[in-house]
Amino acid sequence: MASLIHSIQLISFYCFDMQQTDQEFVEMLVKAVVAHPDDVRTDRIVDERGVLITLHVNPEDMGYVIGRQGQTARAIRTLAKVVGAKNNARVNLKIMEPEGSRGPRRYQDNDNGGGDARRAPEPERAFDDIASIDDLGI
Repeated sequence: MASLIHSIQLISFYCFDMQQTDQEFVEMLVKAVVAHPDDVRTDRIVDERGVLITLHVNPEDMGYVIGRQGQTARAIRTLAKVVGAKNNARVNLKIMEPEGSRGPRRYQDNDNGGGDARRAPEPERAFDDIASIDDLGI
């Protein structure tokens, strides 16, 4: 973990010294993390709300870019905002989900043949009996 933080500090220092743009910084950072660096592509759009950098990666690399519980994605977004702040710009990063990715993880019940023992949260029902609401006369 300490070596990763040190690497990020070196990369960000290098980018600040070389006056690279925020888009180039994000590309360089992500290429250092993924297994297919040639498939990394970014698009940069500037509008009245700031700069939007859209990141496209190989479907196999989504796990590397997102990280556990989104920690890597959050760190990349934070660093992009720091680079933008240095250049007086508001920078946001959008990570595009590639075609063929598996989508959100679904938890399975342990009773029906395996999977994770955790369950997806059940939607809460605000009212079990609607008749009691009708009695209020509202």
